[in-house]
Amino acid sequence: MRRFAGPVLLAAGLIVAVWLPNGIYTGLAVDLLCWALFAVSVDLLLGYAGLLSFGHAAYWGSSAYATGLLAVHLGLPFPLAVLGGALTAALIAVPVGYLAVKRVGIYFAMVTLAFAQMIYFIANEWRSVTGGENGMQSVPRTLGSVDLSDNYYFYYAALPIVLGGLWLTWRIVHSPFGRVLVAIRDNPARARALGYPVHRYKLAAFVLSAFVAGLGGGLFALAHQFVSLDTLHWTTSGKAVIMVVLGGIATLWGALFGSSFVVVLEDSLSQADFASPGLITGGVFVLAVLLFRRGLWGSVAAIVRRRF
Repeated sequence: MRRFAGPVLLAAGLIVAVWLPNGIYTGLAVDLLCWALFAVSVDLLLGYAGLLSFGHAAYWGSSAYATGLLAVHLGLPFPLAVLGGALTAALIAVPVGYLAVKRVGIYFAMVTLAFAQMIYFIANEWRSVTGGENGMQSVPRTLGSVDLSDNYYFYYAALPIVLGGLWLTWRIVHSPFGRVLVAIRDNPARARALGYPVHRYKLAAFVLSAFVAGLGGGLFALAHQFVSLDTLHWTTSGKAVIMVVLGGIATLWGALFGSSFVVVLEDSLSQADFASPGLITGGVFVLAVLLFRRGLWGSVAAIVRRRF
């Protein structure tokens, strides 16, 4: 039974992904894709490397700005613009990660937060490039002669990039590299004694996570055709962490479920003109942590494994 669980879940996920813009409005469907990539990137770092980053919005947002600049000033097709944005995020992550991975626990989290706030400040002050508080507007999304002005068509154009990012993350965690990351997460001293360069593995995981987050950030910029400072704000990092913990750490599927749950919940509350959506989201998060120690998806998966 367990042998067929993976292929069945994969097939179901692909069917849902293809059907999604036909079941909900397309703007929300595109947002689900973008946030799924961001949540999975955080899960790669937190769940498999054991590194809690409170500054991951730096890579989501920096990719969004870089993608916008490449699309506006160079007129690149949107896949190349997104790839350029993701590579920019990975490049920024190299020096930040090099300094951050030498710290552990809350110290690592604070270092990542400090650098993220520095990038936020730079984006706010560099108004000639980023637009400052006004943001970057009218970001084009082009692909040759294909008309992507409708979110419905843009969803299906962006879907291969999202699936590629998800496949990359899955491949990383199921590779020997991913197994070493789990060993470092569980017992870094023993991994070091076995000869593994712990800091290098952590840095590689940090940069790869930033790249995947960058893919989502670039698509988010093109989906909204606008980039604001909110993409770099620390609350965006916290939102991604909430998604991962809510769904289930170190599951990947949990990150997908958690991101979908939070995005749909916030959209429903905003349509209902609810004044404080964060109050409901925070309440759901607290209840999930208290009642489901492995997250919603992780707890259900554990029950299914025990019974089958």
